[in-house]
This record gives sequence, C-alpha cells and structure tokens, in this order.
Amino acid sequence: MSTRRATAPAAAKPRARRAAPRRSASRARVARRRVIAAVVAITALGLAGVLLYPMLHHAVKEITLPLRHEDIIRQQAAREHLDPALIAAVIYAESKFNARDSSTGAKGLMQIQPDTARFIARRSGGTAFTVGDLSDPQTNISYGSYYLRYLLDGYGGNATLALAAYNGGETNVNDWIRRAGHGRAGFRESDIPFAETRAYVDRVLQARRDYRDNYSRELGL
Repeated sequence: MSTRRATAPAAAKPRARRAAPRRSASRARVARRRVIAAVVAITALGLAGVLLYPMLHHAVKEITLPLRHEDIIRQQAAREHLDPALIAAVIYAESKFNARDSSTGAKGLMQIQPDTARFIARRSGGTAFTVGDLSDPQTNISYGSYYLRYLLDGYGGNATLALAAYNGGETNVNDWIRRAGHGRAGFRESDIPFAETRAYVDRVLQARRDYRDNYSRELGL
C-alpha cells in the first residue's frame, strides 16, 4: 500500500485592485467640469441681463410712463412758454397717450371739450377749425397747450389752480377760491372740495416730476 503525502494547496494569488488614485482623479475632473459649466452659465446669465436690461427698462417705461409725440410737445412748450414735462403729464393724466373720445365728449390726447376748443379757436384765430381736427395730435396738443397757458396766466402762474380748472372748470375753481378765503396765492390743493379734481392735480404734478426724471433728453430739458 503506497502512501501519498498530502500536499498543501497552492496559495491563491491575490486579485489585483484598481488603483484608487485613478478613480479620485476621474472624480476631480468631473467636479472641475461641473464648476466650469456653472461659472459659464452664471456668466452668460449676467451678460444676458446686462444686454437685456435697457430693453426691459424701456418696455416697462412704455407701459407705466409712456411718451409719444415729444417733438410736438417740445414745439408747443417753446411756443407757449410751458414746461414740456407739464404738457406730457397732462396728456398722461388725461389719456395716457392713447387718443380717444370720452363719455363726456372730450376728445383726443389732451381730452379737450368741443366748446373749449371753439373758445380757443376764436382766441387764437383758428377760423378754419372743426371739432374733427381734435383727433390730430398736432392740433390737439397745440390747443391743449394754449389752454394751459391761458389758465396759468389767469391764475397768476398757480399750477394747482390751473390744473384744477383744466379738470373741473374755471367756474368751479373761482367759487372754490372764494370759499377758501385766502385768495389765489394762498390756495392749496387741500382747498379743492372735489376728491376727483384733487386726485387729478396730484396725479399731474407727480407725473410732471416723473417725466422730468425719466425723459429729460426727449423733452429737451
């Protein structure tokens, strides 16, 4: 009977491990790419904002504080010795530069009543005037500016009284001056008894400041 020596099994070879440094380097490259992509995206958004801001700002102004016919406004302001921002503010308060006919019959950009327009035509020598002419921006702004100058002269340059008369009529304003009891020079916005007219005067004076701040170049200020 032969005897066999028991032999120990051959030791298994250790498996080769993947190099950890390679895996770490790969992750680092991915992280760097993500950071670079994020920086590029943020930079692109910033540049887009810089480029689009003027257009967006202009679009917002067109909605909240529109201005059109600035050439006519400058012309009539010079002719009637008026602040062009005041003319623009009255147009804004009356029609927001959207020419239309009101339910009371007032017409055009500056919402001039036909009877007021006929009065202006007689005073200014507009013998060929017809009410239909008020739909023309040149005529409407010309007549509205003439009337503003007439009211300012009539009330000693007091813009509050002139604007109150533009909205509420001279007869009412003259009555309010008498009731207030401190003359034209001492008349204040708070002396206006009509809430609608008080709000109108306040709206025009605020819009005047806004037009001066936002459209000084277009209005030649």
